Amino acid sequence: MKFIRTLPALKVYTLVYLLFLYAPILLLPMFAFNEGTIIAFPLKGFTTDWFAQMFANDTLGRAVKNSMIIALSTAVLSTTLGIFAARAATRFEFPGKGGIMGLIMLPLVLPEIIVAVSLLVVLLGMGVSLSIFTVIMGHVLIATPYAIVILNTAFSSLDESLEEAAYDLGEGKWSTFRLVTLPLVVPGIISSVLISFTISLDEFIIAFFLAGNEPTLPTYIFSQLRFPKAIPMIMALGTCLVALSVILLTIAEYFRRRGIAKTGGKDTGGFL
Repeated sequence: MKFIRTLPALKVYTLVYLLFLYAPILLLPMFAFNEGTIIAFPLKGFTTDWFAQMFANDTLGRAVKNSMIIALSTAVLSTTLGIFAARAATRFEFPGKGGIMGLIMLPLVLPEIIVAVSLLVVLLGMGVSLSIFTVIMGHVLIATPYAIVILNTAFSSLDESLEEAAYDLGEGKWSTFRLVTLPLVVPGIISSVLISFTISLDEFIIAFFLAGNEPTLPTYIFSQLRFPKAIPMIMALGTCLVALSVILLTIAEYFRRRGIAKTGGKDTGGFL
């Protein structure tokens, strides 16, 4: 009975907690379409001028271009590395497997500021110039563990008898992987690409330390927060980014669930 009485209180606490987390995000589109230049209530009127300013900003366009190059490169590279690592982790036994996989997954628990500073010191010590390429290296390091987590589920839920049947029919290991395994884990691969892309697009700390003079979308937003007149445009940009992130995560979750259903695995929870 006591547990039953606590249920309404837990529901209220959960609603208040979720409201506290997501209320700022819900306020973004309100101020993005607000005619006033001051981010405060009451709202003055409806306008789309801030979106027009956003699309006409050349520096922002350059930052978006850099971020898209970085995010796409990160998504492809981290997913490719994730395929190899997940395949090895789910299908093979080798000395030091636990330690190697733990080392690969370490960026999941390390503070990004530590990773960023460490990479900066190493790269400068090696004489490598800071550029988009160095940001891609850092983002691949961060995104690969997430790709492995997704692809581990895809490969683990795959029925091994399908591969054994291909071997019995005369296919080699490479042809079996290419013709049987990969098509079955394609939903997991797509999900990994989308998640890695989203992580890279939203990442700020590593880009701030490793981008050099090249602006990225998060670093550009940070630099504009010092100018009050630029805040409404940033609100418009934030609205677009939130919408893009939600769309990408929804697509990733769809393909993740589709992949589990296709291979007959059990859904243990996902992103949404």
